[in-house]
Amino acid sequence: MTNEIEKRFLSLPVEDRETIISYGASIRLTILKKRLFLAEQKIRNFEVRYKTTLRAIEAEGIPDDASYEFHEDYVEWHHWEAVVKKCKQEISSIQAIAQQGVHIEEYCNVSC
Repeated sequence: MTNEIEKRFLSLPVEDRETIISYGASIRLTILKKRLFLAEQKIRNFEVRYKTTLRAIEAEGIPDDASYEFHEDYVEWHHWEAVVKKCKQEISSIQAIAQQGVHIEEYCNVSC
């Protein structure tokens, strides 16, 4: 199935392929930036609620008297930190395509 879709895509004119990739990159970039914003907001909420950062908690350890809610938040906090890291990596890798476009001819062999 994937091979068939790839063949159909490669049968398009180069300009159409470039446009599809550039538009797709722009849309993906928008989605990633929204997710990054959400994740950063979640992290800020935890920092305000607990008046500390996850890095500080990691250095000092979880307090012995920490509530069940704190433990749940701690796990979620780690999740959102991972989301921020992943989004930033993906944004970085896609941003150049979205801003400058792609020139397929540079990456294709003669059969394209």
